Amino acid sequence: MVGEVSAQGDVYSYDILLLELFTGKRPTSSMFTDNFNLRSYVKMALPRQVIEIVDQQMLLEEEEGLNNDRQASQGSMERIKEVLESILRIGVSCSDEMPKERMDTKDVLMELQRNRNSLL
Repeated sequence: MVGEVSAQGDVYSYDILLLELFTGKRPTSSMFTDNFNLRSYVKMALPRQVIEIVDQQMLLEEEEGLNNDRQASQGSMERIKEVLESILRIGVSCSDEMPKERMDTKDVLMELQRNRNSLL
């Protein structure tokens, strides 16, 4: 807010990019006006509408890889949904307007690594 470089500013920028990558929506999109922005778009969708706001191309690619085994596919897609929800929550938390309310960079990295490990 005051133009000073800080870790909280870095995590804010990172997580706006994270939200952009996972939703496929740009923060500058014409759909975002006044107080409605990418962060509020994602926050409103959590937790029930995660699949609806995630970039559908990303989901299609994942589903193609899982189609061979229907039972494994069901469990894997549920786990993917949980991980996507966690990642989007990180993005929302780290893009809070108040820097002191944002997650610490170390905590963000630990949570992202936990999500990656759960998918592997």
